[in-house]
Amino acid sequence: MWTAAFWGLVGGASLVVGAVLGLYVPIGKRWVALIMALGAGVLVSSVAFELMDEALDQGGFLAAALGLLLGALAFFLGDLAINRAGGKHRKRSTGKQEDGNASAIVLGSLMDGIPESVAVGVSLLAGGKVGWVFLAAVFLSNIPESLSASVGLRRAGHRPQHILLMWAAIAGLSAISAALGYVLLSHASSTVTAGIQAFAAGAILTMLSSTMLPEAYEEGGAMIGLATTCGFLAAFTLSHL
Repeated sequence: MWTAAFWGLVGGASLVVGAVLGLYVPIGKRWVALIMALGAGVLVSSVAFELMDEALDQGGFLAAALGLLLGALAFFLGDLAINRAGGKHRKRSTGKQEDGNASAIVLGSLMDGIPESVAVGVSLLAGGKVGWVFLAAVFLSNIPESLSASVGLRRAGHRPQHILLMWAAIAGLSAISAALGYVLLSHASSTVTAGIQAFAAGAILTMLSSTMLPEAYEEGGAMIGLATTCGFLAAFTLSHL
């Protein structure tokens, strides 16, 4: 449990790193977009070759496919509800959060990060160790996410101390989510564990396609496709070494 919590915290800690960079280090939008695309590519590769492969091995095709679809549907419905509640622009760097609901912004950020943390805890159950390529993908993808959102929140009038506190709390909840994922499923069957792992994969893929990649393309242009592919190739290579 403590190991799962530790690695969940490691993955979530990059949210604070990104927030600090966004608030105190001048980084151009194009660079943020390129980092976001690289992180997305790494995460897609890790989801495909670590989470889904492991889910398939542990629980079979039906558990993996059903979990993936349910995870995608759950994120879609949750994202839709949060957007309507005022969290639509939670990741924007332009300051559009001014017209949003602060609670919806926080809930949206939690919804983006919790599936990754649960996947960390479940991967310990499924394989006995954390996939370091997947953990690196989570860490890398979190940085531009919180960086961009923090810039937007500051432009919308939120105080830097409150922004950092928000991301620190989310990082702490990421650790708790990873620990809970491990504890609650420690006695579950391999089919259930595989289904939950695939559920997290579906939520992550839907999050990437509906939030991270559109934001990256809007800010970075045509280079985003190339950067995403490079991130995918890097993770693919590392996971097969």
